Amino acid sequence: MKKAAVAFLLAVAGTLAMAQGTTPAGLWKTIDDDGKTEKSLVRITNEGGVYSGKVEKIFDPAKADAKCDKCDDDRKDKPIVGMTIINGVKQDAEETNLFNGGQILDPNNGKTYKVRLKPIDGGKKLEVRGYIGTPMLGRTQTWIRAE
Repeated sequence: MKKAAVAFLLAVAGTLAMAQGTTPAGLWKTIDDDGKTEKSLVRITNEGGVYSGKVEKIFDPAKADAKCDKCDDDRKDKPIVGMTIINGVKQDAEETNLFNGGQILDPNNGKTYKVRLKPIDGGKKLEVRGYIGTPMLGRTQTWIRAE
């Protein structure tokens, strides 16, 4: 009986770990466009099937207290740490490993872009594509799962 209970718990834990790896939910280390520079930690959460992401930490001590002075919405002059930069993202109905429909803010220039998130490498990495109009007109960063 104990063996069956342990086997069941291990199966449930494995399923939960796999589920986390196939969604953008989690803590991510953002990597700059150069593919090397670690910029920040962003926690992406799922509330009722809608994903959003908040900046938890900025690695550069000189920018740790930075404010979004170029934002032109209610985030103007607010601290970047604690700021929601991803919102309104949902799982694609046809491609279950793709999450889109929302927006991402680039606090460096204050601009908001459409966003597409795609877990890759078994959920260890996240392709984050910000774009205007169509995904072909944008740029992609690859973030690394921190937890």
